[in-house]
Formats: sequence, structure tokens, C-alpha cells
Amino acid sequence: MRLKVAFQMDPIGSVNIDADSSFRIALEAQARGHELFFYTPDNLAFVEGRVMARGFPIELRRELGNHVSYGAETEVDLADFDVVWLRQDPPFDMGYITTTHLLEMIHPKTLVVNDPFWVRNSPEKLLVLRFPELTPPTAIARDLRTIRAFKEKHGDIILKPLYGNGGAGVFRLDPNDRNLASLHELFTSMSREPMIVQKFLPAVSRGDKRVILVDGEPVGAINRVPQAGETRSNMHVGGRPEKVGLTERDLEICRTIGPVLKEKGQVFVGIDVIGDWLTEINVTSPTGIQELERFDGTNTAAHIWEVIEAKRGA
Repeated sequence: MRLKVAFQMDPIGSVNIDADSSFRIALEAQARGHELFFYTPDNLAFVEGRVMARGFPIELRRELGNHVSYGAETEVDLADFDVVWLRQDPPFDMGYITTTHLLEMIHPKTLVVNDPFWVRNSPEKLLVLRFPELTPPTAIARDLRTIRAFKEKHGDIILKPLYGNGGAGVFRLDPNDRNLASLHELFTSMSREPMIVQKFLPAVSRGDKRVILVDGEPVGAINRVPQAGETRSNMHVGGRPEKVGLTERDLEICRTIGPVLKEKGQVFVGIDVIGDWLTEINVTSPTGIQELERFDGTNTAAHIWEVIEAKRGA
């Protein structure tokens, strides 16, 4: 059965075809005979009871500089599709949240991946709070006194935006640092949102592991090692991906959170593990499947589509 599949994502013409997970998922869908349509979030609309999108039929190929061909621009009713992928990158702002409200109107008749209700209610740095036994000491606050008390207790901390992504705005404040008040002023002048602080985990020097789960089950992991002199290991800021296996602690974490993810319709999830501790559960636009495929030969995209096709009865 051929499925009609729409991708809501950032411009596909500028993606890195050797790293982008959305591109790999779409390429696999095409290989399985599914029909592809692409649009950007700003072209999603609600019009008189219908959830509409203006975009393009696309054809993909793994050819650098020539990886996508577009059909004629057209407006479609997303209720006519079998699957819609919610794949634009954060920031998880009101624009992002609004798209989840609109896509929720067509789900589950049209299968939205990941389930937009639970994407909206499970942002990466907040969902982990449901599992305090798995996470390092953590606080979420806007009040400087609360953050300062947390730093005085734990000494060495990480301070970052609650709804940031890709390692942007992440600061390590060691016991001798004197910049907390200044950083607090900077964050609060730019946003009304709280900040998240966590106890610094020295194990990050050995890497920040990205574990991929599909329908609540772990399929593999990659390790992301920070550059010399860096605390952040995100590949967006120069982290180096490495082959790595799953430890018993990783599997314990997955056994704990996996059933919750499956229940909430989170088909494709990437969790971050430093040492023995879970730090984030990424449900918005996780990455890492191309690196995993290169290291382990694991075709995560095919596994994802097997799950989706089963849900669609294809």
C-alpha cells in the first residue's frame, strides 16, 4: 500500500544529506514506494475547518548539491494524507506549539509523527523531570536566588535555556565562576522563560551518548565527544560522533521510559545519557540515525517505517 506522506520541516533544499535524519527518513519512505510532500511550518494554516499546507511534491536522491526535485507548488488538505511528520527544528516557541495544536486536529486519522499532543506536553528538558531517579540533580527556575542556592549546593553546574536546542546558550559554571548574575541578567532580558540548571557531570568529557528509541524500544546509540576545551558535545557545535554500544544502565533507562514514550505516540525519540544519567528526552526533531547507520549498519529509518506502516495497515 502506497502511503501519502507529508514532511513539515525546515527547508529541505539546505539540509546536510549525510547527517540529516529527516532526509534519511524521507529517502527511506521513497524507497518503500511512498509519495512525498514537503512544506515549511510557516505554510501550515487552518482555514474554515481544514488544516491546509502549501508546499511541493518532492523526489529525493543521495546526490550532493542535487538531492531534491520539486513538483508544482500546491495547496493540500493534510487530512487527505496518511502520515504527517512533525520535523522542524526547535526552538520550542509559540510558533512551534501552534503547529502542534493545528496538527492535533487531523491526528490520529492522519497519523502525525510524533503525536503532536505529547510533543507539546513533553518538551525535552521537561519530560525527564518525571524520572528523577534517572537524572542528575536538576532545577528549573527564573529566580536568581533559587539558581544561586542550587549552585552553592552543587558547586559545578550547567546553565542553559529551557527551550533551546543544539547546544546553543549552554554554559558551565564551575565553583570559581563569577558570572552567574550576569548570565541571569542576559537570559532574563532575552526571554520570559525559566532556565534549567543541572549538576555538571565530569563524564561528559568521555562523551554524551545519544540513544535512539523507536516505538519505545532502543535500536542503538552513538557517542558524541566534545572538542578540546568544550563542554558541549552537540554535533551542531563540533561534537565528534563515535561508535558506542549500549550499557546495562542505558537499557535500564530505556526499560523505564520506553513504555511511556510508546503510550504517548512518540515513535522516533533520541535520549541523551552522560555517564549513568539521563539528561534529555528529545521528541521534537531528534537526530543521529545516519551516524548510527554508518557505525553499526542499523537501518533505523526502515525500522521507523515498519512501525508506521503497521499503524497504517500498509
